Amino acid sequence: MALPFGEERLKRDALAIVQAALDAADAGTAVARSLQLNGEVLHVGSVQFSLRNFDRVFSLAIGKAAVSMAASIESVLGTTLTAGLAVTKHGHGGPALAKTQLVEAGHPVPDEAGLHAAILIEQLLRDLTARDLLLVAVSGGASALLPAPAGGITLGEKQETTRLLLHSGATIAELNQVRKHLSTLKGGQLAALAYPATVVGLLLSDVVGDQPDVIGSGLTAPDLSTFADAIDVLNRYDIWQQAPQRVQQHLASGRAGMVLETPKPGSPIFSCVHNQIIGSNRLALEAGLMRARELGYDSQILASTVTGEAREVAGVYASILREIRQHNSPLPAPACLLAGGETTVSVRGRGKGGRNQELALAAAVHLAPIDNVLLLSIGTDGTDGPTDAAGAFVTGNTLARAASLGLNASAHLAANDAYSFFDTVGDLIRTGPTGTNVMDIQVLLVT
Repeated sequence: MALPFGEERLKRDALAIVQAALDAADAGTAVARSLQLNGEVLHVGSVQFSLRNFDRVFSLAIGKAAVSMAASIESVLGTTLTAGLAVTKHGHGGPALAKTQLVEAGHPVPDEAGLHAAILIEQLLRDLTARDLLLVAVSGGASALLPAPAGGITLGEKQETTRLLLHSGATIAELNQVRKHLSTLKGGQLAALAYPATVVGLLLSDVVGDQPDVIGSGLTAPDLSTFADAIDVLNRYDIWQQAPQRVQQHLASGRAGMVLETPKPGSPIFSCVHNQIIGSNRLALEAGLMRARELGYDSQILASTVTGEAREVAGVYASILREIRQHNSPLPAPACLLAGGETTVSVRGRGKGGRNQELALAAAVHLAPIDNVLLLSIGTDGTDGPTDAAGAFVTGNTLARAASLGLNASAHLAANDAYSFFDTVGDLIRTGPTGTNVMDIQVLLVT
């Protein structure tokens, strides 16, 4: 069953709006915008550093956008850069860099390659002195890509704990509260190991609220959470008893004061640390908004802080689309609403998918059979869950087309199997690695 012409145009417009958002969030561009070298003075936002005060300059780039961020640092610093290391997700690498070693590692579940990268970084940090400058470029995925298990915990035990949290529906902030207290690098501990070197954090935010202590599990930021908070997260999702024994023992020892807490605000180690937010979901949405208006849509940003179960958020979005279609409220058609954030999925089925695909499939169930509406949901890094898709789009006609192919949307939703549904229907969005990561974006269109 072919899409009506009007829905084909909606699809093209939605993709154009997303592309504008992705272009604005490009990680390499964000670094170049925030990092400038004028003679012997390095400008990072409004902060200046005289390179005469340093004998060496190193860079670390960690996350799904690590390669483009590392390349931009090399471009800005040139021969000033002594050496660097970039750690990114398998498949998100690129051409060899001049002075930066590249390691590809596991995400969202950490692997041996990430453990090796963490060891290399710890070796570098322990060699730093007060005459060294360290640039730390952090993007989404850094937490999983840099496992450094603490307290005798094995990589396998950390992998199991990560899987439990991912399947529980825990938010990224909650997940990171646990990770920080099972690590020797997260929660400001990277900065602690680098002390007394000067550390500059270049943070591409992939978290709601853009908090430095949550981005990448706060490698260079004071930790506001505690061992008790980490235990509370595991209890909140009823997975404390399922966590590996050594994980339970380490967290309990920390809560009892037998293991040193992560560095907190006011610690002297942060006197040498300067963190800068260089990109965010909100900036991407604003660029998408401008493109939507150029295309002739009455446009508005709903929020850049959307959280909650993907299915429930989908129901809210569908209600808004229905309201515009029937009552021209809160905007008259043709209308575009943009939203961003990071939803969660409580996995109960054995299917394949990601939070964006699940959100889109749930929206499709609510939208049928409304004409001339479209919802697109995409992960800005180009990856949605353990799939090769960035997300999917749906219209009021999606369920009818699916039914003609013998697909039952509700059954696929119950099995958490959005990927095979959209793969068959042909509504998956595949971008490949985008070179950025500022959470997810949803585009809602009505004509």
